[in-house]
Amino acid sequence: MPDVQENILKARILVVDDNLTNVVLLQKLLEAEGYEHVEGVTDSRVVVGMYEQAPYDLVLLDIRMPHMDGYDVMEGLKGIANGDIPPIMVLTAQTDMDTKLKALAAGAQDFLHKPFDRVEALTRIHNMIEVRLLHKQIRKQNEILEQKVQERTQELEDTRLEVVHRLGRAAEYKDNETGMHVVRMSKIAHVLAVAMGMSEADAKLLLHASPMHDIGKIGIPDGVLLKAGKLDPEEWEIMKSHCQIGAEILGEHQSPLMQMARMVAWTHHEKWDGSGYPKGLKGEEIPLVGRITAVADVFDALTSERPYKKGWSIEDATQYIQDQAGQHFDPAVVEKFVEHLDEITTIRTTLRDTFEAES
Repeated sequence: MPDVQENILKARILVVDDNLTNVVLLQKLLEAEGYEHVEGVTDSRVVVGMYEQAPYDLVLLDIRMPHMDGYDVMEGLKGIANGDIPPIMVLTAQTDMDTKLKALAAGAQDFLHKPFDRVEALTRIHNMIEVRLLHKQIRKQNEILEQKVQERTQELEDTRLEVVHRLGRAAEYKDNETGMHVVRMSKIAHVLAVAMGMSEADAKLLLHASPMHDIGKIGIPDGVLLKAGKLDPEEWEIMKSHCQIGAEILGEHQSPLMQMARMVAWTHHEKWDGSGYPKGLKGEEIPLVGRITAVADVFDALTSERPYKKGWSIEDATQYIQDQAGQHFDPAVVEKFVEHLDEITTIRTTLRDTFEAES
């Protein structure tokens, strides 16, 4: 790769040897070859600190030195480099196998034997830097690809959530001209989920799943759904079927989001005392996400103004929620609702319906 070849002479090189003559010799040899950034030190104790300030592409390292020998230096570099220590070429007059094996185990990648042969030294140094720069280039390309993958994944996630939200609002638009109800109640549900001790990940799932709680209303005939007066018993049974219809629409998808949405659609009309529908579940038989959604849904529905009704005051709606603790609602959820009423009220007043804001 041309850019790697061009950058070899710009690589940062550090020469570490307690013998100043060896340091100067290698510095002059490399500078004469055109290397632009060559530093040398005779005190091995400063190497780790220097590397922390500005990492090097190659360290030419003597083994036998006072204070810290080459093995100690390599250990120190391992401790600060997060698994990415620079290529280390050991400078040694020893050629025995034990020394080489110990150096390799400590992190060395190559050896340069004293006294140095000019051609051999320059060739080995060139090759090690080339490999180092190629490695850095590939790692950079991988980071760029990973970033692109993350961005694309986020785009897909954003698109998926947008579809989910619009699916939730589709049912709301059928009997509510504004569709803001599902936005508010989902945010209220998120507040309650966190307050009830759900993990942030699960609370966020509920934030995105709860807007689909009434998706089953799509399957309810307009004559029932939009009827102005009280529903007769047969019509009421049809209306109650929206929970099952919603669960069927959402299906048994493997996605955690869709699984939670299905659970919410199925159970948000169950009541703590067992008088709800469609299954007549009681108490903690009702999934927590259904119990939370029930409070969020009813509170926002009560306080919402519609073309056909006035909205309740925050105080009256709150009192109703409290009065229904242990009957319609889980008392623990109601307790958290009251504790976080200021935050919930802010959601309610900030995200107003269009005709409310204009009135």
